[in-house]
Amino acid sequence: MDSKPDPLHILFFPHLAHGHMIPTIDMARVFARQGVKSTILTTHLNASFFSKVIERDRELGFEIDIVMIKFPSMEAGLPEGIENISSITSQEMGYKLFKAVRLLQQPLQQVLEDCHPNCLVADGMFPWATEVARKVGIPRLVFYGTSYLACCVLDSLLRYEPQKNVTSDDQLFEVPGIPDKIMMTGLQQAAELRDSRTNNETAVVLHKLSEAEITSSGVIMNSFQELEPAYVQHYRKTLGRKTWHIGPLSLCNNDIEDKLERGNANAVSTHRVECLRWLDTKKPNSVLYICFGSVSWISPTQLNELAKGIEASGVDFIWVVRKTNKDEEEEEDREEWLPKGFEERMKGKGLIIRGWAPQLLILDHEAIGGFMTHCGWNSILESITAGVPMVTWPLSNEQFSNEKLVTDIVRVGVGVGAQECSKWMEGKKLLVTKENITSAISQLMVGEEANDMRNRASALKWMAKRAVEEGGSSHSDLKALLDGLRLNSI
Repeated sequence: MDSKPDPLHILFFPHLAHGHMIPTIDMARVFARQGVKSTILTTHLNASFFSKVIERDRELGFEIDIVMIKFPSMEAGLPEGIENISSITSQEMGYKLFKAVRLLQQPLQQVLEDCHPNCLVADGMFPWATEVARKVGIPRLVFYGTSYLACCVLDSLLRYEPQKNVTSDDQLFEVPGIPDKIMMTGLQQAAELRDSRTNNETAVVLHKLSEAEITSSGVIMNSFQELEPAYVQHYRKTLGRKTWHIGPLSLCNNDIEDKLERGNANAVSTHRVECLRWLDTKKPNSVLYICFGSVSWISPTQLNELAKGIEASGVDFIWVVRKTNKDEEEEEDREEWLPKGFEERMKGKGLIIRGWAPQLLILDHEAIGGFMTHCGWNSILESITAGVPMVTWPLSNEQFSNEKLVTDIVRVGVGVGAQECSKWMEGKKLLVTKENITSAISQLMVGEEANDMRNRASALKWMAKRAVEEGGSSHSDLKALLDGLRLNSI
């Protein structure tokens, strides 16, 4: 009998941040279910966040594994145990972590030479991965865990530089050359873009990222055609990029265990599961879920204002608060940002979770009527796939662009009026007031407009589910990509 041909082997290399790792792990699992041999390359500490789900997939017969490399902590001047952006507590430590990431080029090349994959799928934050893949003679695909709209906006800002034609950072300008009229300000741009106007080194880094994308074999996106059709078309036809949309990737998590452990299996605990039992006691669409991601930094003053806004709105809520480097039980830390007596007054109406929360399970619960989010792309997609409308509060990076998609284009969200994109690790910025917060919550949760947004969100939920099913837009793109790789035509 003829022996079976070797399966297509793809090596996935995620950035060392939860927001990048989560969709990359989902992607590797999706590919494995299509008969691909999937290998995930990461460091020892980061592997612990998702090793359980990979082991479960292996037990089901899928070819998927993890290859671990040593993180160069000592060479970059970092203490042992700091291998993920969520562990960073200062800008200086952040710069050292990015230095350590750059030192992973040689270990990546060694693994590629040892494993002989057919293709490398590396995060867009690794521009040097394109050259590493070229050296070993395989295609490199870029993975972007953001929206097509955000990519198109960034291309426009780099290409036409409209932000240089205004006299102040709070002056509105139109983003040129894209399908919709989108107005932004300099304050709403990522710090790197603002710095690039005066810092040549920053400008060079941004253009290197763009060049690595253009010279790669193509771009994989965690999105779907029906969500942003004009921007998929613009990215492909106008910008001339070869791209495949294969999302929402979070929909590959079908069972309770996968959803509970997704992103950080180490953080699952009894009280995090108890929040789901608390939701069981609430009416449908009555609870606001509040979470700003795993790396966002918000000042105690702003958190205090948010608490006042939540209380004034009168809605029930679950509020996930990022842990600081202080002990989570320190009373002085809690009182630094909570209004006096807040927790006592909110008993029965609200839950505060410190650290990680099972976001997919929370959003899927029928009691959740809205999601206050920082507009990270994973959170937006998870909200859409659950049919939950959003209160948008962008904080950094491309999140202001993502907000425009939610509030202005698909109209499933209300903004709090955030005006400033903060620099990494800096919580100091223009304050969003209690009044703005209360108004946005009320607009999302109560009344005819709220029902209209909920109906549009529900329609998008079913579009997302159909996209990843056999014959759907994302499933078709995935099949086309894999066929191209098998035929060496990518």
